Amino acid sequence: MAAKIKKGDRVVVLTGKDKGRQGAVLKVLPKDNRVVVEGLNMVQRHTRPTQFDPQGGIKNKEASIHLSNVAIVDSNGKPTRVGFKVEGDKKVRIAKTTGEVING
Repeated sequence: MAAKIKKGDRVVVLTGKDKGRQGAVLKVLPKDNRVVVEGLNMVQRHTRPTQFDPQGGIKNKEASIHLSNVAIVDSNGKPTRVGFKVEGDKKVRIAKTTGEVING
């Protein structure tokens, strides 16, 4: 099945502690049906000192969010579902609310 959410898309969180907040997708994990969103779902990781990071300590990083808990933001700034349409010989993603092509 074609990907409805891709890296770089602007999404809004629908449920959870970050509900209503928006961010750009940094990484998509299709096998797990999850995405990592910039600046959202932050968790703390305790890291030991390494050659790369001699200080170590407690670091903040983004954790993944399930795909069902995020939605793409349309041109009006509202969450939308994603549909597909064939234009010419290309399959493109469209926003269900406005009907516009997403990243045509």
